[in-house]
Amino acid sequence: MRKKPNLVPRMERCAALQIMEPEALKGRWHEEFPQYKSIRLEIGCGKGRFTCEQALREPEILLIAIEKVQDAMVVAEERALAQEIPNLRFIDFDAEKLTDIFAAGEIERIYINFPDPWRKTRQYKRRLTAPAFLERYTRVLPPQGEVWFKTDNEPLFQWSMESFAASGWAVREMPEGTPMTDYELKFTEQGIPIHRVIASVPVRKEQDA
Repeated sequence: MRKKPNLVPRMERCAALQIMEPEALKGRWHEEFPQYKSIRLEIGCGKGRFTCEQALREPEILLIAIEKVQDAMVVAEERALAQEIPNLRFIDFDAEKLTDIFAAGEIERIYINFPDPWRKTRQYKRRLTAPAFLERYTRVLPPQGEVWFKTDNEPLFQWSMESFAASGWAVREMPEGTPMTDYELKFTEQGIPIHRVIASVPVRKEQDA
């Protein structure tokens, strides 16, 4: 994304929506936001079309969006401010460090929408559906937790399905009518197929005992 010369003042105007020290809230998210019945996470919110609509649809849920590209995140924040969405927060963060900011079971659901496919073989470990990431998700989701995953990339989708299966995640079809991202809206208008799936946390060994 093109760098924005006015990024800093724009980010400052959105400071009320930003969580600057998320590590300090690990294990305390529900205590900090007791007015919400559960907390959900979007990894890589981009410009926030999906983010804002999803938060508006479920005002009783706190939606936390993490994004490591500030030039995209500031657009999402501005959208949220313009629509006066109270149940939305943003974190400038890398998903590789997810367990640094969330304790076990603090996140009810994770949304992953149109992530970077990382096409080169040596980059596969960076895919958000790679086994190492799935392991991180199991450490912050409850036993009934889910990952809602969308992509237009057929090879990435098939690879992800194999990754889910190898890691013991059960998958089922995602219902129609979920909010669209900017990418999804564009691809849908072009007639490009969208692949959607819901993956559920595998049963942990201690649950089997």
